[in-house]
Amino acid sequence: MSTTKDLDNLLDKFAAETVPGCGCIVMKDGKVLYEGYRGTADIATGRKVDENTIFRLYSMTKVIVCTAAMIQFERGAFLLNDPYYLYFPEYKNTMVADREGNGGFKIRPAKSPILVKHTFNMACGLPYPSPTSGHPTDAGMTKIRKELEEKGPYTLQDDVRAMGSVPIRFDPGEHWLYGFGHEMVAALVEKTSGMSIGEFLKKEIFEPLGMTSTGYRYEGDQADRMIRLYNIEEDGTYTDDGGVRDARHLPDAVYEGGGAGLFSTLHDYAIFTQMLANGGTLNGVRILGKNTIDLMRRNMLSETQLKDFTNSYLDGYGYGLGVRTMMDPAGCSNSTPGEFGWTGAAGTWTSIDPENHFSAVYMHNTFPNNEEYHHMRIRAAAYGLIE
Repeated sequence: MSTTKDLDNLLDKFAAETVPGCGCIVMKDGKVLYEGYRGTADIATGRKVDENTIFRLYSMTKVIVCTAAMIQFERGAFLLNDPYYLYFPEYKNTMVADREGNGGFKIRPAKSPILVKHTFNMACGLPYPSPTSGHPTDAGMTKIRKELEEKGPYTLQDDVRAMGSVPIRFDPGEHWLYGFGHEMVAALVEKTSGMSIGEFLKKEIFEPLGMTSTGYRYEGDQADRMIRLYNIEEDGTYTDDGGVRDARHLPDAVYEGGGAGLFSTLHDYAIFTQMLANGGTLNGVRILGKNTIDLMRRNMLSETQLKDFTNSYLDGYGYGLGVRTMMDPAGCSNSTPGEFGWTGAAGTWTSIDPENHFSAVYMHNTFPNNEEYHHMRIRAAAYGLIE
């Protein structure tokens, strides 16, 4: 059995050797089992990481956005088997780009439409595009983004509607491909609620749970509390990125993403995860139903899709409605079957365990994030706290 001292030792080691600063919170039954902060939030000024430090969530935005969408699902706003084109007609006549034996591509009609569930579980065939891949899907998405940017600030709705014209990489539901699906989920929340995704999150999740330091755009002193984002150089030194990635946090920004874009403190995100770990309710505030959370954390990938999804970092996991979900901990993890969560590109990570009413949140902000080294060690020590 691990102790809180073991988590202290890990954070000390990380802050001394692998990241400028980091933090971790572990909670069970609404109570904090461990909370620790180490290192520096701003090397230039010497500002330390503490309970007020704000981190960029990147893809840990997805867990919050998919939770918001499931609130709408519970209200009957959509069904998971609905064709996505019922809400966005731009996806009515989806095309597929098939690679041919000569290295070229054939564009043909999709065998079936993109369903709402495909946007949740990354089976819609739209990636995060690589401008140099040479694939028609990537090229089409890159071209659309460039055209949107040339016209000036654009919204999530603009983005999602425009992507409906892009040929996808495979027939919907055939494979798992990380990418644009959760932008489509967030746009669905907007379409069915009449609010922007930021407004919806604030009204339905952040304000009820008291998450006062979480959002898309800076308010008050939030910009000053943001941890600096550092690039780790080959020699192990840190280079400040200068804030070039933070334009969408500025007050005049208009884009609010579904797959990334939120920032938060460890404490705020820990409150959110405890709500999910405790069946959708925390401190008398109900956000989501227990059965709906169970649906979110149910593996929805076929054997073929699991081959697309699985790697050493995700050993034992499947994928549900916007979250990884533990199917078989044997040989890799001391967590519980059904434990779920996700990670963020700059080093954020969460694990949520409804069976034990337990959750853990760890954060740092660097590129690369070296996620496997940090997160798997935190997971082992955090789950060792359960008696």
